[in-house]
This record gives sequence, C-alpha cells and structure tokens, in this order.
Amino acid sequence: MQTAVPLNAGSGVGAKAAERVPIKVVAAAVAGNAIEFFDFIAYAYFAVYIGQTFFPAKTPFMSLLLSVGVFGVGFVFRPLGGVIIGAYADRAGRKPAMLLTIVLITAGTMALALTPSYASIGLAAPIMVVICRLVQGLALGGEVGPASVFLIEIAPEGKRGLYSSWQLASQGLAALAASGCGLVLSYMLSPADLAAWGWRIPFVLGLALIPVALFLRRSMPETLQVPAPNAARPADRPARANVWAHSGFIVLAVLIIMGATVSTYAANYMTTYAISTLHFPASTALAATVIGGISTFLFALVGGWLADRHGRRAVMLLPRLALTIVTLPLFLLIGLWPGPTTLYATTIALTGLTAISATASLVAIPELLPRTIRTTGLAIAYAVGVALFGGSTQFVITWLLGVTGNPSSPAWYVTATSLISLLAMLAVPESRGRQLER
Repeated sequence: MQTAVPLNAGSGVGAKAAERVPIKVVAAAVAGNAIEFFDFIAYAYFAVYIGQTFFPAKTPFMSLLLSVGVFGVGFVFRPLGGVIIGAYADRAGRKPAMLLTIVLITAGTMALALTPSYASIGLAAPIMVVICRLVQGLALGGEVGPASVFLIEIAPEGKRGLYSSWQLASQGLAALAASGCGLVLSYMLSPADLAAWGWRIPFVLGLALIPVALFLRRSMPETLQVPAPNAARPADRPARANVWAHSGFIVLAVLIIMGATVSTYAANYMTTYAISTLHFPASTALAATVIGGISTFLFALVGGWLADRHGRRAVMLLPRLALTIVTLPLFLLIGLWPGPTTLYATTIALTGLTAISATASLVAIPELLPRTIRTTGLAIAYAVGVALFGGSTQFVITWLLGVTGNPSSPAWYVTATSLISLLAMLAVPESRGRQLER
C-alpha cells in the first residue's frame, strides 16, 4: 500500500520531515504537465507544415508568418486561464484545478488533430485552428501555477528546489517527445506526406496518453486544506489576501519569466529556423529539438539541486548573465559556419542555461507569495509573461529574419530581454530556507 504524502495539520503544506514522497504523486503532477506542453510545443515544431495546411499564402514566408502568428494566439487566453484556474486552485484545491486543465487540453488537441485543411473546408479551417489554440492557451495558463505549487508543497525539508524542478524538467520531456516523434516521422515519411498528414500524428499520440494522466491525477493527494462550507476561518489567518497588494512583486516576476520565455521559445524555433533560414533537411533540424529537450530535462534538475544548495538568487542570475553574453556570438557562428555543430551548440546553450535559471525562478516566486494567493500569483505572473513574450517571440524572430536577412538577428531579441530580466532578478530577495506561510 502506498504511503500518503505527509501534510501538516491545518496548513495544507507538505510536512517538514524529510520523508519520501511516492513517485506516483510526483508523476501525477508532471505527467499532465508534460502532455499539455507536448501538444503545445508540437505546434511550434510543425509550424511550417501547419502553415501550408491551414494558411495558404502567396509566398512560403507569409504562410509561415501566419502560422506562427496563430501560435501566438494560443497565448492570448493564458492570463485568463492563470487568473481563473489559479484562483480556483487556491479556493478549491490543487487537484481539481489540475484535473480541469487536462480536460481543456484534451478538447483543444482533439479538435486540432481532426480539423480538415483549408483546401477541404476553406476559411472554416483557420478559424477552427484559432479556437483550438485559445482553448490550449487557457489550459496551459492554468496548469503551471497549480502544478508548480503542488510540487513545492509536497517537497521534504530542503528539497523544494529539486521537487519544483520537475515542473520544468517535464517540459523538457515534452519537447523531447514531440521532437523525437517529429524526427522519426521525418525519416519514415516523404516531405509531401509529412506536410499532407504526417504532422497530425503527434497530436493523436498525445490524446492516447491523456487517460494515463487522468488516472494519475485522480489518485493524487490534496495539499490545500479546504475548509467546510460553514466552517469558521482560523483567527490567525487573514480573511483574504489581496493580489493587488503584491502587484509590485508580480510585475517583477513577469519580467523574470520574460527572459526565460523568450530564450525558451527562441530555442523551440530552432527547427523552423534551421529549415527556413539555414535550409537544413528536416531530420537535421528536428534533431536540434531532440537535443534541446534532453538539455532542458537535465539542466532543470541540475538547477533545482543547485537552488537548494546555493540559494535561489545566484542560480537565477548567473546562468541568465552567461546567456546574455554568449547568445549573439553563437548566432554569429551559425551565420559564418552554418552546420549541425553550431546549430546544436546554440540550442544547448539556450535551453541549458535557461533551464537552470528558470528552475530557480519558478521555486522562488511562489515561496515569496502568501499561501492564499500562492497559486494565483504564480499563475498570473507566468501566464502574463508567457502571453506577452512567448506568444510574440516566434513572430518577432520570423519578422526580424525577413526584414534584416541577418541570421543572427534572433540573438538581438534574446539578449535585450535577458538584460531586463537580470535587473528584475536583482530586486528579488533570497527565499531558500524561508518557511512557507500556512
């Protein structure tokens, strides 16, 4: 019989004793998160083919621009998902919120996988794709907050960074699975078949895995103690924590997440970049995303371990500073010596340094928020940061490449946003060893 996750009576926060948390409990949080990011990231990886299917244009560049523009549409509903589902998680519990996001991502992914092409149903096709992206954005906007907070609240003493790191590590697994699937398809199918119907296969596979995530999440414990409807609130607990009272910190959190978001989606764009700008074969380009997924997975766990050992601020700041310095030289190298080696080196730098810094950020932000708005505050900061900058990154990069014709132009955007994030990180206090508010 499996041991239950220890909870402090009356707090809903994981016990201090360094007890083992069942693997099934951690898997419940990260499995759904990985599947949702798998579906969302798969769109980015197959943007070229999705553009040809749903957004025919006079030139391939305009078709791609429309496709990545609709990719950004998925980010519009992220803040709404963060507010609604984050508040629901703080009121009703982490578990029901994470079950809700699975249902939403199922609906969005199923519709995207089954939508006929523009050639078949005309204007209805791109409209349906936009609706699918909005539903997926709503789900992902509400997913990260509850999943991240759940992992922090079940973590044993001194391991909140490591446990929280599985949230970002699961995104690396999602990227690895999506890109690995794309790589296999690029070898098995002809370019014509991949463009015609092969790009739909990853979305169908994602649907097949959703029942597993639902099963795991239905059996997970709850870390938030939800009072009975008529129960009086404890006298030592404030009646309501005001999100606006912490708006200054949330703005800082948005700016911190901005740097991680831009570099992450710049790395996700490397497949499209390699195909459309460097003119590499699809197999070589998709291999970069496989490498990026492995890098994110490994370095996220390293970042969590380092954050527990050396504190949150140093692990946030130093990798982001390194990325600010090396991004432009790496893109210049790609322009001078285009090839798999420089492509993969740039991908590892973007994903690895981002993963270390972002892991420390995603544990520090909820640690510095009061318990009653812990999920809502993190969800808003993450969703707004990703909506404003993640949704626009691929569009901005595509536009910069088209306007300047300079292969190194994506580095300008990554470097500028990283500098702003560094300033925000400097304003955030250290939270390692901080007692989570009950």
